[in-house]
Amino acid sequence: MEKSVKLQVRKDLNNHQQQNVIKLKGNLISRGYTEIIHITDQDDEFHINFFETSTEFKNEVQEYINAFIEKENLEGTIKLFK
Repeated sequence: MEKSVKLQVRKDLNNHQQQNVIKLKGNLISRGYTEIIHITDQDDEFHINFFETSTEFKNEVQEYINAFIEKENLEGTIKLFK
């Protein structure tokens, strides 16, 4: 069974933040959590990035994303929707 993971990503990013967002998405794909990440507009301030992952990876993906956000100091830039 597939489960959707959603990230709220700020649109106005500096170069360092933008590189870290790209790094996070690349890592999610290279670790096999998903094959594609979709992007849609939420409003003038945020994009929604979302992807499907298997049920077995759902908790692992959420833990990885939260750890990445904390490690790269991206609080306020990326928010995981639960």
